[in-house]
Amino acid sequence: MLLYRWLTEAMNSRGTAKALVYRDTYLSWRGLHHRVERRAQEFAAMGIEAGHWVGLMLGNVPDFAILALAISKLGATVVPLDPTTGVRDLTLFLEYAPLRALITRPRGGNELPSGQTPVQTVRTKKGVVRIEPESRRRLQGTLLTCSIYRRDDEPPATGAEVVLLTADSSGDPKGVLRTAENLEAICQSLKESLDITEEARVLTTVPLFAGYGFDLGLLIALRYGATLYLEDEVSPKRIVKLIREQEIDLLPATPPLFAQLAKLPTARPLKTKGARFIASGSLLTKATAESFRERWGVRLLPMYHTTEAGPISVDRKGLEPETVGKPLPGVDLRMGPADDEGKAPIWVRCGGVSRNAVGPFASMLESQKAPADKKGKTDGKAAKKTAVPIGGIDAEGFLRTGDQGRVDKTGRLTLIGREDDLVKVEGKRVALGEVEGCLESYPKVRAAQARVFLDDQGAAMVVATVVCSTRCGAEEIIDHCAKNLAPYKVPRRIEFSSTLPAFPEAAAAPAAGR
Repeated sequence: MLLYRWLTEAMNSRGTAKALVYRDTYLSWRGLHHRVERRAQEFAAMGIEAGHWVGLMLGNVPDFAILALAISKLGATVVPLDPTTGVRDLTLFLEYAPLRALITRPRGGNELPSGQTPVQTVRTKKGVVRIEPESRRRLQGTLLTCSIYRRDDEPPATGAEVVLLTADSSGDPKGVLRTAENLEAICQSLKESLDITEEARVLTTVPLFAGYGFDLGLLIALRYGATLYLEDEVSPKRIVKLIREQEIDLLPATPPLFAQLAKLPTARPLKTKGARFIASGSLLTKATAESFRERWGVRLLPMYHTTEAGPISVDRKGLEPETVGKPLPGVDLRMGPADDEGKAPIWVRCGGVSRNAVGPFASMLESQKAPADKKGKTDGKAAKKTAVPIGGIDAEGFLRTGDQGRVDKTGRLTLIGREDDLVKVEGKRVALGEVEGCLESYPKVRAAQARVFLDDQGAAMVVATVVCSTRCGAEEIIDHCAKNLAPYKVPRRIEFSSTLPAFPEAAAAPAAGR
C-alpha cells in the first residue's frame, strides 16, 4: 500500500496543485485521489484483494497511474506489462506470475493467446495447469478490459509492491519483485543526487511499465508530490513544445531522443534554471551531448540504471558524457577481475536491489540452492561452489549485473559491454540468441546471426545475416519474426549470405543495464 500512502500524503500537502498532466487532461492531487478511490471500489467489487497480482498492459496514459494506485490501495501487487509484449514472452511469464487480473486495451499490441484474453499456464507440483479467465469486464467509463482469473490457491506472500518485467541473461521474461524498502531506497538516492522537490516538473516519455520510466517518472512524482507530465507519442516537436510551455526541469529520456532534439532547426537555449535532463537506456555519445548543450544550453546527465537495482550511478554535472558518473548515495560498486581488454564485471549492492524474481531464471536459481538438512541448515561449502549467475546475488548482497566496465582514477564508471549477448533496443533488453533462434525456426533459414546496428543518432536496431536453404525474401522472414517476437526485437534489416560472417564483439550494442 506504499504507493497509495504516498498519494494520500501528497494530496494532504499539495491539495489542488497539479499532480498529473496528459495533453488536455489536468488532475490535481485531490482529483487524482478521487479517481483512485472510485477505481479501488470497482476492483474490490471484482474480488481483487490484498496479495493479488494485477497486470497492467498500458502505455503512458493517466489510467496507468490511476489504476496502479487503486491496486496499491487494496494491498495488491502492481504488475506493469509492455502492451507490445510478444505472445511467447507473455505466455512464458504467465507460467510463473500468479495474476488475479489483467487489464488491457481492446485490439492493442500483439495478438494474444485465445484472442484478446491470454490463458495462464501455471506451473504446479502436478505440472502445467491451464487457467481460463472466469470473467471479462469493461472498466466503467473506459475502453479498458479487465480479465479476472480464477485462483483457488492462496496469494503468494512475496511482500512485493510492484513487479517489473525485464529479460534474464537468456532472453526469457523475468519479473523483478520490488518491495516497499526497495522503492523507498530508490527514491531517497534519487532525491539526494538530483535534488528532487515538490516543485519539480517531470516529463516522462520513456515507458512507465519499464524500470527506468517507472523510477524516474511515477515513483518520484508520488514520493515528493511533483507534477508528472505524461507523453506516449515520442515526437521531438511535441516534446520541445511541452518542455518550453510547461517549463519542464526533469526529463528522463534516451540518447537517441536527445540526438533528435539537438537536430531540430528551431532549437534554441532553454530559460529553465536547474534543468536535469537524464540520459539512459543506451550509449550517450560525446557528439550528442555536446550538440545538445550547444543548441539547448543544458548539459545531459548520463545515468546507469537497471531494473534489478534501480539507479546506480549518474554524472551529476554532465562533464563526462561517455561515462555514467559516480555511484549514487547508498550504492556500493564492486568490479570483478578484468579481462584482456580491461573490461571488468560490475557488481552492485544497494537498498534498491531486488532479492526476489519470478520466471525461468528464478526457477533455475531455486533448483541450484544447496539442499537443507532436517534442521533447515544448508551446506555452506556446497553453496560456495555454486557460481553466482548473471542477475544473481552473492552472500554479501552484491548483484551481478552482467554489465562490464571500468572505473577511472576519479571514481567514474564507464560501461563497455556485457558478459552475455544481451543488448538494449529502444531501452529494452534483447537477447541476440533469442532473435537468432526465431530466425532459424523459419523453415527456409539454415543459419542466422543477429547483431545490433547504431544509426547516426545512436538509436539501436537489430540487423540479421541469414543463410537460406532455399530461395526466400526478406519480407517473409521479417513477417515470421513479427509473429513471434516483440516489435523491438524484430530485425529491421535482413542480409543474405552463403556463410555467416564473424562480427567483432564491439559491434554489439552498449551495456544492457542502462
